[in-house]
Amino acid sequence: MSLFVINRYLGDEVDSSADRSKVLLEKLHQQAKERQLQLTKEQQDVKKTAKTKRSAEVKTHADTAHSDNEEETPRKSKKRKKRQDDGEKVALSRPAECEEKEQYVDQEKESKEWTEDLKAENPEEKNEDSQSQENVVKTNGDSVNPSGLLLGDFETKSLQKVQPVLPHWLSQPNLVQRDIKQNLVPIEDVPGLHSKLVKKLEANKVKSFFPVQAEVIPAILESTCHGFLLGRGGYRPSDICVSAPTGSGKTLAFVVPIVQCLLQRVVCEVRALVVLPTKELAQQVCKVFNTYVDGTGLKVVMITGQKSFPKEQESLVQRMAYGFCSLADILVSTPGRLVDHIQQTEGFNLRHLRFLVIDEADKMIDSMNQDWLYHVTKAVFQTHIGTSKMLFSRKEPGILTAASSFHCQTPLQKLLFSATLTQNPEKLQQLGLYQPRLFTSTYKASGTDPHYTSNNGSYSLPEGLTQYYIPCNMNSKPLILLHFLLSLRFTRVLCFTNSKDASHRLFLLIKGFGDINVAEFSSRLSPGERKKTLKEFEQGKLQLLISTDATSRGIDIDGVKCVINYDAPQFIRTYIHRVGRTARAGTAGLAFTMLLKVQEQRYFNMLRDAGAPELKKQLVKSENLKQYVPRYEEALIQLQRVIKDERAQKRS
Repeated sequence: MSLFVINRYLGDEVDSSADRSKVLLEKLHQQAKERQLQLTKEQQDVKKTAKTKRSAEVKTHADTAHSDNEEETPRKSKKRKKRQDDGEKVALSRPAECEEKEQYVDQEKESKEWTEDLKAENPEEKNEDSQSQENVVKTNGDSVNPSGLLLGDFETKSLQKVQPVLPHWLSQPNLVQRDIKQNLVPIEDVPGLHSKLVKKLEANKVKSFFPVQAEVIPAILESTCHGFLLGRGGYRPSDICVSAPTGSGKTLAFVVPIVQCLLQRVVCEVRALVVLPTKELAQQVCKVFNTYVDGTGLKVVMITGQKSFPKEQESLVQRMAYGFCSLADILVSTPGRLVDHIQQTEGFNLRHLRFLVIDEADKMIDSMNQDWLYHVTKAVFQTHIGTSKMLFSRKEPGILTAASSFHCQTPLQKLLFSATLTQNPEKLQQLGLYQPRLFTSTYKASGTDPHYTSNNGSYSLPEGLTQYYIPCNMNSKPLILLHFLLSLRFTRVLCFTNSKDASHRLFLLIKGFGDINVAEFSSRLSPGERKKTLKEFEQGKLQLLISTDATSRGIDIDGVKCVINYDAPQFIRTYIHRVGRTARAGTAGLAFTMLLKVQEQRYFNMLRDAGAPELKKQLVKSENLKQYVPRYEEALIQLQRVIKDERAQKRS
């Protein structure tokens, strides 16, 4: 038996999916064309009826107008007949496939002529016809009405910009006055202050609180009115976020309430932890704490890596016959060193922690990849085994219920402080804040209340700061700096660059020029050398301090009269912190930024987007710089020799 294939005719069946799609598309186009022909014909009939009616009305007018219309109509008919005859002649010379397309073109022209004739006779219908023509969509060269489309009808629409929806605590913050001098609050007017703290403040010549202090201190004290434990009738306190200008007194705003809350403590345990991004800032905060705990019995310990690890361990815990005891009530630390002690120091624990202060919070959020907050939270909420085999359990708080409200537990309250606190909810979510309250100070917008504004996304600058920009080129930047120091005799000038190498080269150049007491401040120096340099600058022994951004955050340097951005900062937060080193605590200050021509537009856009005021332009004439050129060229030659010697020493 043999097998063979019988080819049978199955009609116009298409085998491939591609051919089927092509045939379907042709059918759809054909249906669209037929629909258009029908619509065109109906439109022509309507227009003919309207024209006939209009012509009948016109005949009742004067004889002259009647004769004109009779002459005009045959003329138009002759024109149309001539065009039809010409079309037939052309069709005979065209291929068959072009006849159908030509027919549609002629019909479109005829329809257009009818429309024009009707508009000429009836101007009232002009707007309606023009509107209908605007709705015509061109598809494959054919004029198709959207109502007859089977496919397509795609229109370009402008997208509406989506506005961010912020949580209520970010969109409706507690607004704080920016003008310090006009809004001082006497310490006697702040409720809840302990008499010991009042005496300490007066001893340190603090008679009035700044606006941010007058708002934040009572808020923190209110959250401690139930003591350390959260029990019957108590509640879990809200976390507090503070975004205020540099130099507005944020450090004292958390030092005073924490010290007052710990005055009644009996057993020494780590109950307050302050985490900061740099060693210098940790030193400054530790100094303020020591000022206000003097004579209270509270102990402040700093762990930043300036001492050896064993020395820091000895300052944290002490081994006793029954175990370990804490030697710190208040701990000031950098994140990396803190994690090291949590993991490696025996007897060190955070199970009694009540306050977690995150200073320079935006910078600390950026360093969350170190997982320092995870290690802190894990150390706070975990089960501890004592020497007597007793379990000390502190569970992480969850949803408030009737049962949990009767469970006595020490709450962990987070306090965030920064001059450039982010308002990105996704970033703030990493901190696990509980019903947070925001205290912020923003720029004054035109046409709004002169004191209070809600300008989300903007940053605050000191009220007494005056800002300028200096147009320059790369060769004139050192000469302009020399002009400020020698001709204008600026003192206590803090000059910022974008890298430690740039700071070092500029330091060597100014030092080689002579006549200027100058020093550099960067990671090239040891912690001891940096501390000594800052002290000399505060004492007025240095006229110029050239620094990287190591001193731009939180460092309170007394007497800085002027800040110069030798290198333009890349980000708005960097600019805010740099210029915030002057005009602190309500004083006046100057800030200059040297800008190349190619930098100006981007820089101005960055400040405008942040809500900052426009910079004033400060021109420096070239005639004022010529006197420094000879010595400057000699200093450049000397700089090259010094850099060459330093590189040779590194190789050896």
